[in-house]
Amino acid sequence: MERLEKKCIKGRDYYYYSKWERVQTPKGSACRRVWQKYLGTLETILNTMKSGGNVSPKHVEIFQWGLPMTLWQECCFTEIVGQVDRICKKREQGLTVGEYMAIAAINRAISPVSKSSMWDWFSQTALIRQIPNSSKEALSSQRFWDHMHKINDNNISTIWENIILNVIKKEKIDLSSVSYDGTNFYTFIDTFNTKCDIAKRGKNKQGRSNLRQVSYALFCTADGHIPLYYELYEGNRNDAKQFPLMIKKLNKLFNKINPNNTTVIFDKGNNSPCNIELLDSFTMKFVGSVKLVEHKELANISNTDSRFQDCSSIPGTKAFRVKKSVYGKERTLVVTFNKNLFECQLLTLNNDVNKAMESLRDLSNKLKDRIEGRVTKGKKPSETSLKRQCDEILRRQHLKKVIKYTINPGDIPTLEYRLDSEEYHNLSNTYLGKNILITSREEWSDEKIIQAYRSQFIIEDVFKEMKDRNRGEWWPLHHWTTQKLQVHGLYCTIAVLIRALALRRVQQSGIQISLNRMLKELDGIREVVNIYPAKNQRKKETTSSVLSKYSEIQEKLMKSLGLELRKTLNNQELG
Repeated sequence: MERLEKKCIKGRDYYYYSKWERVQTPKGSACRRVWQKYLGTLETILNTMKSGGNVSPKHVEIFQWGLPMTLWQECCFTEIVGQVDRICKKREQGLTVGEYMAIAAINRAISPVSKSSMWDWFSQTALIRQIPNSSKEALSSQRFWDHMHKINDNNISTIWENIILNVIKKEKIDLSSVSYDGTNFYTFIDTFNTKCDIAKRGKNKQGRSNLRQVSYALFCTADGHIPLYYELYEGNRNDAKQFPLMIKKLNKLFNKINPNNTTVIFDKGNNSPCNIELLDSFTMKFVGSVKLVEHKELANISNTDSRFQDCSSIPGTKAFRVKKSVYGKERTLVVTFNKNLFECQLLTLNNDVNKAMESLRDLSNKLKDRIEGRVTKGKKPSETSLKRQCDEILRRQHLKKVIKYTINPGDIPTLEYRLDSEEYHNLSNTYLGKNILITSREEWSDEKIIQAYRSQFIIEDVFKEMKDRNRGEWWPLHHWTTQKLQVHGLYCTIAVLIRALALRRVQQSGIQISLNRMLKELDGIREVVNIYPAKNQRKKETTSSVLSKYSEIQEKLMKSLGLELRKTLNNQELG
C-alpha cells in the first residue's frame, strides 16, 4: 500500500510518499514501511507543480558504461578477483591484489594506459561504483607496483591455471581443436639492464630486431578463441625449442580435466623429430605442415596432376593424400593446392622479379658507365663484390631459381642476366599454391584436415589484436624487470580471455558480429548521472541515472549479455 505521510519536525510540516507492506516479525505479522520518498513542504510541492514538476540538475556526470560493465561482469563470472586473492593474500586494507589485476585487465581490454594514468581513466567509468574502495591514491602507479610485486613466477602459473580451469568448467569449452603459435613483442629495455632475463635480441616479427624483445607462446581454442595456456619466455629462444615445453604443460593441464579427442594444430616452424615423437607419446592428435623443400618429390608434382581431387566444401582447393615415412614413422601427408594462395604467391613473385630485374639493370648500367669512363670515382668493382651485390638483389624466395646471371671477368667485370622462362613456368606449376600437411588424424577426410589446419588463423587474429595500437592489450609496456613483465603478461592474457568470453556469449545468442564491432558498439553506451541540488537546508544532493540513447544493435548486445542499468543511484541521496 502506498500513501502520503505528513511529519511535523521542529514545528514544520514535511510530506513523504511511502510504501507499506505486511511483513513477518518474531511476534507475528506486522505492517512496516518498505521505502519512502521525501517530497518537501507544501510550498516546495506547490513550486514543483508550477514548474511542471521539472527540476533542473545542478550538473551531470558521464561515465563509460557498456564496455566496462560487460568486462567487469566477465571478471565476476570467471572469479578473477577471488582466484588471485586466494593465492596472493594481504591484510584487509584497501584494494586487494585481485582487484588490482581485474582493473588492469579491464583497462587493457578497453583502452590501455600507463599505471600513472589509471585513475584518470578509471574515474570516468562505471567501475568506480563497482569497486567502492578505489581512490586516486589507491590507483597510483606506486600502489600498482606494490601489489604487482606480491605475484611471483610460481603464483602466476597457478593463478592462470585456476582461472582457466574454472572457465572450462563453467562455460563447457570445447577442447577438441586447439591452435598453437608464438610471437614476440619488442621492448625499449636498455641494453645494459641486468634486471630482466627474458628480454633478448632476436628476429622480431614487427621488424624491430635492433631492440630487446620477449616471446609469447599461446594455446587457443577454436571454440570462442579462448586463451587456454600461455607462457612468456626469452626473446631469443627458437620456436621448435619452446614447443615441447608448452606441449608438456598443456598435457599436464589436460590431465586435470581429461578432454576427449583433442587435436593440436601448429605450423611448420615447430617441427622436429623430438617434437613429433613427444606428441605421439601423449593422447593428443595433431595437424601440422612440413616444408616443401623437405619433400621435393611431392612439391614437384604438377598442380594439374590427376591425383588432385576437388574439395567440394572448400572452393578453389584440391588435394590428395599419401603415406610416407616422416620423423621415424609412417604418417599421413595431405598435398593441397589452393587457387587463392597460388594467385597471391604468383603476384608476389612477379613483383619481386620486376624489382630484381630493375636493380640488375641499374647495376649493369653502372658497370658500363665505368667502362666507358663516365664514372671514375669510387672503388673499382671486383668479381667478388659484384657477385655479393647480385646475391643481395636476388635474396627473396625463388629469385635465384628464375633469374640467372653471369659475371664476365675483366679489368672491370660486366654483368649479363636473364629470366629463365622454363624455370619460371616449372615453379608456377609446382611449388606455388601448394602446401603439404602432416597429421595423425588418419580417419579424417582431406577436407576436414585442411579446414583444421586453416583454423590457425584464430590464434593469428589473437596476436594481431594484442599488437593493435588502438585496442590492443599489450601496449604500452613500461616494465623493465622479469617479474613485472611476467605479471604484465598475466593481466594482458586475462584481458584477451574476458573479451573472448564476451564475444562468445554474444555470438551464442545468434548475433554475428566481429570483436572490434562489438567493442565499438558497447563502448558507445554511456551512463548519464544527473546531480540535483540539495533541497532547502538539506546537505545531501540527489541523483538519477539514465543511459544514453542506444541503437538497435546496442540494445541486442545488452540483452544478450544480460546488462541493465542498476537503479542503486536513482532518486537516492549521495552520501
